[in-house]
Amino acid sequence: GFSRQMVEILNKHSIAFSSFDIFSDEEVRQGLKSFSNWPTYPQLYVAGELIGGLDIVKELEASGELDTICPKAQKLEDRLKSLINKAPVMLFMKGSKQVAKCGFSKQIIEIMNNTGVDYETFDILEDEEVRQGLKSFSNWPTYPQLYVKGELVGGLDIVKELKESGELLPVLKGEN
Repeated sequence: GFSRQMVEILNKHSIAFSSFDIFSDEEVRQGLKSFSNWPTYPQLYVAGELIGGLDIVKELEASGELDTICPKAQKLEDRLKSLINKAPVMLFMKGSKQVAKCGFSKQIIEIMNNTGVDYETFDILEDEEVRQGLKSFSNWPTYPQLYVKGELVGGLDIVKELKESGELLPVLKGEN
């Protein structure tokens, strides 16, 4: 119940957090009590520093200090915009430049590598929130997805068409 209340408070304030199940590791469960000199759970840490347990978090919430102490979760749309603009040419795919994890991703990597244009990749298999969110955000239901200067170019079929028409390099360089 106390852990559930703590999670509810953190979520209510859009605080970015991760958790560790102390029941999954008895050594950590006992060791953290000694380490923190705090005998009960849950324990909230910010930037490696113990803030306290549920009572402290409730007091911080009541005083308005909780919002100043804890980092806010980045909204998905802001996170997607940030990722899309991480590099001038961004490719969202299954796998990475080094190891494509599907046939479509492998094909687009081969095309991209032959252009000589520098690009970054994001492995959508590593982040389900981005994987699903980007489909809605871009209104493009499949992967890979190629972005140039923050704008969606398209998927593998579009990239193939641009390559065949000789337009791919100017598009990647942001010339049109």
